[in-house]
Amino acid sequence: MSTSGELIAEVRAMTVDDIPAVMVVELAAYPFPWTAAIFRDCLKSAYHGYVWEIGGVLAAYAMTSVAVGEMHLLNLAVAPHRQSQGVGRRLLRHVMASSRELGADMMFLEVRPSNIHAIALYLSEGLGEIGQRRGYYPAAGGREDALVMARSL
Repeated sequence: MSTSGELIAEVRAMTVDDIPAVMVVELAAYPFPWTAAIFRDCLKSAYHGYVWEIGGVLAAYAMTSVAVGEMHLLNLAVAPHRQSQGVGRRLLRHVMASSRELGADMMFLEVRPSNIHAIALYLSEGLGEIGQRRGYYPAAGGREDALVMARSL
């Protein structure tokens, strides 16, 4: 805690040691979560993972791939108790700025049409829908399409 009583928030690179805490959020945030092995493979593949900690506790994370001038946001989640507090927005902005520094000038992502809060965040940050991927996500009744969104960085 800071001397004013506020919790200190910081964003930093994700490491393999963060995966257990990331999985707690992943399992709470998604009905069809990634596995710990997927996160490990992303880090081994030199993807860019970020964690946002508040008071030393993981509040959100993101995983991106940056190549050939493009950033693909692969996963972004906020712990349920930290949602609607601006954490996701701040992390998204950090990820976009970091990706620009890595040479990306375009950003792409997929999002479930049922994830109205994420869509609202992405639209408010300048992303627009550019297409759909049929049957992209697993869903309780089979498969769910994905909206493909993009923006210039």
